[in-house]
Amino acid sequence: MVSGARTAHNIEVTAESLQEDLDRLRMQKQALERELAAVVAHLDSVQRALGALQGLMRDPAPAAARAGAAEPQRAPAHRADAPADADSDGRKKYGRLTEQILDYFATVGDVDVRARDVAAALGRDTDSGSINAVRSTLDRLVGTSRIRRSGRGLYRAKHS
Repeated sequence: MVSGARTAHNIEVTAESLQEDLDRLRMQKQALERELAAVVAHLDSVQRALGALQGLMRDPAPAAARAGAAEPQRAPAHRADAPADADSDGRKKYGRLTEQILDYFATVGDVDVRARDVAAALGRDTDSGSINAVRSTLDRLVGTSRIRRSGRGLYRAKHS
């Protein structure tokens, strides 16, 4: 009888262990499904932004027109060793960020976009300071009703 009781106890312990594993795996599955959904949403956003930017690279005239006819377009002066987005003294320039962001939203259409995606599309995702500058500009544009916040950390073009 002792052997039968021990076997029953072992089966019970094994069943409890398996139930704990099952519960843990279900929670892990749910967490992974949420993470996958977030990755898919981010992937879609990046693909749309990239498509819009590739369209601009093929036909840059509309972007120049949106920048404003009152503002003359001129080629920046560069030192030979200066990065492409630097001024003649080799310093990084951050002028016209607001216009660049508004141009970006004009190209992506009616989609939700994260600040990091906007920064990446504008080539300003190299460091947290640059991303924060984009985020701050986005918040200012929301404050002036030029774009809208569509969710936590999400921005969308303002409907006309």
